[in-house]
Amino acid sequence: MRPTKNIRPFHTVLVANRGEIALRVLRSVRRLGYGAVAVYSEVDRDSPHVQAADRAVCIGAAAPAQSYLNTEAILAAARLAGADAVHPGYGFLSENGDFADAVDATGLVFIGPSGASIRAMGNKAGAKRLMQGWGMPCIPGYEGEDQSDAAFVREAQRIGFPIMCKAAAGGGGRGMRRVDTPDTLLGALASARSEALSAFGSDELILERALDQPRHVEIQLLADSQGQVLHLGERDCSVQRRHQKIIEEAPSPAVSPALRARMGQVAVDCASALGYIGAGTMEFLLDADGAFYFMEMNTRLQVEHAVTEAITGLDLVEWQLRVAAGEALPFAQQDIQLQGHAIEVRLTAEDVPAGFLPQTGPVLRWRPPAGHDVRVDSALREGGEVSPHYDSMVAKLVAHGRDREEARRKLRSAVRDCVLLGLPSNQGFLADCLSDAVFVQGVGVHTGFVAERMGMPPAAPVPNARTVALAALAAHAASLPCDAQGRLQAGTLAQGLALSLLQWGDQRWHCRISPLPSPSTASQGTVWQVQCTPHNALGESVSLNLTHVQWQDNARSMLALECEGLHEHICIARSDTGVQLFHQGRAWAFDCPPAHRAAEQAAGSGALLAPLTARVLHVMVTPGQRVQAGERLLVLEAMKMEHTLTAPIKGVVRELLAQAGGQALKGALLLQIEAEAA
Repeated sequence: MRPTKNIRPFHTVLVANRGEIALRVLRSVRRLGYGAVAVYSEVDRDSPHVQAADRAVCIGAAAPAQSYLNTEAILAAARLAGADAVHPGYGFLSENGDFADAVDATGLVFIGPSGASIRAMGNKAGAKRLMQGWGMPCIPGYEGEDQSDAAFVREAQRIGFPIMCKAAAGGGGRGMRRVDTPDTLLGALASARSEALSAFGSDELILERALDQPRHVEIQLLADSQGQVLHLGERDCSVQRRHQKIIEEAPSPAVSPALRARMGQVAVDCASALGYIGAGTMEFLLDADGAFYFMEMNTRLQVEHAVTEAITGLDLVEWQLRVAAGEALPFAQQDIQLQGHAIEVRLTAEDVPAGFLPQTGPVLRWRPPAGHDVRVDSALREGGEVSPHYDSMVAKLVAHGRDREEARRKLRSAVRDCVLLGLPSNQGFLADCLSDAVFVQGVGVHTGFVAERMGMPPAAPVPNARTVALAALAAHAASLPCDAQGRLQAGTLAQGLALSLLQWGDQRWHCRISPLPSPSTASQGTVWQVQCTPHNALGESVSLNLTHVQWQDNARSMLALECEGLHEHICIARSDTGVQLFHQGRAWAFDCPPAHRAAEQAAGSGALLAPLTARVLHVMVTPGQRVQAGERLLVLEAMKMEHTLTAPIKGVVRELLAQAGGQALKGALLLQIEAEAA
């Protein structure tokens, strides 16, 4: 089949996306000499992608449905700005066949496949039926039209447990649940349907047999309008959390040249049968015995395309543009040579120990790694914020080396130097993954790697005494005087500065900073003694001397110092409730009670606080209702994911402040449970 679409030269490209995605596409658009148009929501007016374009058009309010998912607004923006082509990026409307058709119907060039191809692959059930007809190996499962609970119970018994319950209309781990036993199937179906409907507008589900410790391997495809389809090798995306990728690499440590050829050929054959045009990806599960099974086809550019670019030397966005303009691919399959190894990590705004909960908030400090041979794709800016309306991914870091170990070392070093303060991120967790012995070895990684090696959720790291002492100094450094060279001075501080409490999680330290009365040399400046006494924290009381304490910038964000003979640099930022610092390759956020602690204690152990800024999707209780510890109370939705909150204690709901459809700010009291007497 050869679906029709507008294929012709164009002069100006509108990028129908935002943030890092739009910046990535705009980079190639500008390099090839095309005019560049950006679109933005009201909250993105000052976003870097707007500044990177020749022209930009506001397309609506912050909510994606009113802006980045609004087809009419995007087409109107193209007309206003004089664009004659549209690149959808990835996410939002990139896999919406109706959007592709609407672009074509307007006379514009859609830089992607035809609407028919997108629709054919957009539904997992229909895609699997097509692929099976073209000889593609597929996991045994159920893709039937009967969506009743009874049908799923019957089919699950036929397939055998464990099974995967998946949204038919989308991907990215949304609407996906693993079901290990029959008694949990109905609850998983209800949860998956709800999330699928919210994320994709369809609650259709499929079932698949769950494989034991598979790898997630995908084949990158590139096809022109003359019928030539090539594969550019594979990517391994097995390091995931909540069925969403966080580390990707190319080539896969588990794929031999012979297996690569087999997987690549079947992917090419099926894409040819589809009549595919542009860049796309066939995603597979690779079993330990070498058998591979089709999962889905992504009819767009992938987040992880950069690792393929690194090992092939090809700019995939450039070839999307060239193919859309009617150019034939000037190379054959044998011309595609893979050079070295590349690894990418996704930096996301999320609270890892809380179960990878997405986080929003201000970007107080953003310092991408400097002096490292890595590619950083990001639209973060210091002084901006991470919005609850969009995805939690804030940056990608990509390293390329002559072999896998060189790429891993480069990337680990860069991640450890990547500073993000203001809100929690997975930066430290990524560094831990890259350092893990199984990841270093490579071949033992599978889709359960995070749960198996890091725990689910991973345990929170504990600050050592040196970090606590530096946090105590950082909490007050900005208010202390300094000399012309930026060295901290005691000023009128003669008796020492007492901090009542420094708190990290549920651990607390009493800290006191004192300038030592003994004379100091001009070179080392004031000698500061920091005493930290655990209140309810692990460890012994410590006393550390800090010398050569000196600001490194006018913004007073970087301090150089010597702590007990070790010279260090720390990045710091003050927040409303305390101090944050980047030390020894990790971000730390300390509260400075008592005000903050008092508010938490006043709420009581029966308080249910919003763990993130989100929309209240469902409320399952009413005032006066008795609940058991662990009972489902509320469902929140943020950054395209659902989050279920449960009762912290057994008791009676005395106060209910949340309502379905409303907004909840992080830390807000949602409901209060009064404990029942034992």
